[in-house]
Amino acid sequence: MSTAIKIFQGRFGRVALLDMNASLVAHAHHHCHILIKAGGADSAFLVRGERQPLTGETAVLVNAWEPHAYTHAAPPGEQTLILALYIEPSWLSEIQRSLTLSSHPRFFPQSCVQIRPETRKFVEEFVMELWWADEVAATRLENLLFNLVISVIDSYSGWRDMAGLLRTRPPSAIDPRTRKVIVHMRENLTRDFDMDDLASFAGLSRAHFFSLFHRDTHVTPLVYANVLRFEAAVDRLAHSSEPVGDVGHSLGFTASSHFARFFRQHLGITPTDYRRAVNLYEPPAGSPPDSDLL
Repeated sequence: MSTAIKIFQGRFGRVALLDMNASLVAHAHHHCHILIKAGGADSAFLVRGERQPLTGETAVLVNAWEPHAYTHAAPPGEQTLILALYIEPSWLSEIQRSLTLSSHPRFFPQSCVQIRPETRKFVEEFVMELWWADEVAATRLENLLFNLVISVIDSYSGWRDMAGLLRTRPPSAIDPRTRKVIVHMRENLTRDFDMDDLASFAGLSRAHFFSLFHRDTHVTPLVYANVLRFEAAVDRLAHSSEPVGDVGHSLGFTASSHFARFFRQHLGITPTDYRRAVNLYEPPAGSPPDSDLL
């Protein structure tokens, strides 16, 4: 079974060092997502309908709300150690205004990129720190994380060219009916949503609703609902001491086994494993990382 070595969660998002041996279902995140092989066998992700190799020489980049799936391509019995970065665009924009567009659906024009030698050094330093340190100071963690992110994306994202990025896909307003459905989903996390019911709630035909929702969010209604439920689970597991079974029940799962299967399908580990491995970093609001990052 896949296991979590370390997980760090804070205003920057999440950093997870995962020892993987099983594939994941298609899913998405609101984060800017970077995946790097830290050890073990080569593997792959499916992004934009194409297989993207995850090797010692390549990283996989996934835009916010871009559907993707992990495909464990290693030989039977072999694991892949993955450094998975789930980066909050708001945290990046605090540090560097040009990174405000890290939530843009084409922030990463490529899904698979070569890792440069200097980036590999950042990765090795970061992994060693996560693996061996009993405690990592919040400022140091954010410094390491920001420098690693910039090292990966500097040649590939076009983040220094905001105008150019906006020209490729200018922002568009979300339709009020889509917003209405999203609010409905957020307020009813315990429900298993039916497409016909959501379409009716939006006042649209099933086909029109599906097309509109996908245009506005870049994912299907089911994937979006699962993202909301998964992120709520992560938050409650990290910030509360309530039993794991109660967390699942509060999110609409009728049995602990159903909750565990859902969680494992999206992250590869169980809710109990997540709670065991997670370290929370919550520095006071308004205290961005040191300016020497820039």
